[in-house]
Amino acid sequence: MFVRQLHYLVALAEHKHFAHAAESCWVSQPALSAGIRQLERELGIMIILRDRRFQGFTPEGERVLVWARQTLASLEGLRQEAALAQLVAGGHLAIGTVPSALRAVSMLASEYRRAIPKLTLEVFSLSTRDIFHRLKNKEIHLGIAYADGSDAAIEGIVLYSERFVLLSSDQAGLPNKSSYSWAEAARLPLCLFNHEMQNRKIVDAALLQAGVAPNVVVETNTLSVLYEEVRTGEVCSIAPVSALPDYFLASGINIRPLEPQQLSAMSLLRLRQETPPAVVGAAWDMTPQLDLQGRLDGVLERPAPWLAS
Repeated sequence: MFVRQLHYLVALAEHKHFAHAAESCWVSQPALSAGIRQLERELGIMIILRDRRFQGFTPEGERVLVWARQTLASLEGLRQEAALAQLVAGGHLAIGTVPSALRAVSMLASEYRRAIPKLTLEVFSLSTRDIFHRLKNKEIHLGIAYADGSDAAIEGIVLYSERFVLLSSDQAGLPNKSSYSWAEAARLPLCLFNHEMQNRKIVDAALLQAGVAPNVVVETNTLSVLYEEVRTGEVCSIAPVSALPDYFLASGINIRPLEPQQLSAMSLLRLRQETPPAVVGAAWDMTPQLDLQGRLDGVLERPAPWLAS
């Protein structure tokens, strides 16, 4: 059994297409197919359901795939330990984040790269459920998501508490108030994240607690759509400060706190392991020293546009 055969399986699971999987592994399709058949002979089981096209994995193949991912993750950890035994100088991190934490993950990525100059990063926008699933399958190293500590396989560090704000443009013509209540925000035409997102569930709970129903005219799971809708001045939005990239903050979008604040903890997550990969351990250890809460909340301390002039 060769490591490259395990890479073939993982690539096939990702691409679900023999030719595309082979291309991603930099081998020919016949070489990939032959490698998988050789693995099947060595293990004495059928791993792949075959027709003229890829049909999926057999039940036995699904179990082998789990072991392949775990083995490759362990080998990557071994390589990092060997290379970084004296000094963490590089490595690779794959991070999954819920969409409402995209600004926070950008801050973390900058700090990680500053501390580990040769670090390379992959960042995936995922649901909380997908983040937990991928952490357990060792498809990502770290996650940023809402967590209640109920899953013993995952450990977490609280990064910050979300602060929700009302977003509007100058064209919306809203009164120049320093803050808005949830009831006042609910009466405005709103663009909100859709119901599949945990962030929306938190917003709905806050509105329910205030005894109001929101006037939702647009729903989306994409931050760029939310931004464009708010920029027109025809709708407003409710979002956590941690979701707002710099182009929100520098393009005339007004940000007003919502009172009372509905605080929800966001955590950095990783798979609980006796010996995590060196680069994961380095990022994990430095994270509690970073004041993400203060940096995110600093947006709320900026003078309002009508006071700055």
